[in-house]
Amino acid sequence: MSRAIIVAAGRGKRLGHHTADLPKCLVPIGARTILGWQLRALAAAGVDELVMVRGYRGDVLEAGARAEAPAGMKLRFIDNPEWETNNVLLSLACARAELDGPTMISYSDIIFTPAVARDLAAATGAIDLVIDAEFAAIYDGRTEHPLDEAEVADLGDDDRVRRVGKRALPAEDADGEFIGLARLSAEGAAWAGAAIDAALARYAGRDHEPYQRAARFRNAYLTDLLQELIDAGKPVTPVLIRGQWREIDTGQDLERAAALVQSTGEDWT
Repeated sequence: MSRAIIVAAGRGKRLGHHTADLPKCLVPIGARTILGWQLRALAAAGVDELVMVRGYRGDVLEAGARAEAPAGMKLRFIDNPEWETNNVLLSLACARAELDGPTMISYSDIIFTPAVARDLAAATGAIDLVIDAEFAAIYDGRTEHPLDEAEVADLGDDDRVRRVGKRALPAEDADGEFIGLARLSAEGAAWAGAAIDAALARYAGRDHEPYQRAARFRNAYLTDLLQELIDAGKPVTPVLIRGQWREIDTGQDLERAAALVQSTGEDWT
């Protein structure tokens, strides 16, 4: 059985009226929702067990996910009761118990082709990150979501990821952008789980203090955890792609995501 965790607790206010009654991942992109495209890509890579961390309109999310899930995919849901005031890392921490074996982790507001998911599934590192080497091209004309918001990354001489995250380095010096999709081996999942445990203990009662590049631990991103692991000497390796994905953060991004779905020749069904 191959598992994926999707962090889907936030509302996505920058999509405006589109998320007035829907979780962000259930906003339509062409014939399917964001989540629908994502689940089909994951299923193509062998994922048959899905864990979703939910928050905003969790009841709607569950119903939508069950309607979108490919046949045979098992779904489970974990609540983040503090989704309005925390961020991605603490949403993942709600699913800490799921880091007990190999798993993929995905943001809920991205779409990617099945080929991307299959490439990640075939990777053999302890922690593998999908990194778009041609990320700058996606930001051409993307006026509502500037390049400096990208979770950029660079590689060391050993071809491992050296830095990753928003403002981790100048975008012009980056080797790519982390798209929000990762794979952890059993060992990598154990490292991530232990790092979450240590951070939760360290920041108990003082989650307003900085953590990695986050101004407050409470608002930390997944990339802050990844950087913590890198700084501890854990090997984090890239799975390089060129395009083949889109992040959906604004109304402008909806149009661009629809264009990707329409332009690819790959069968997403």
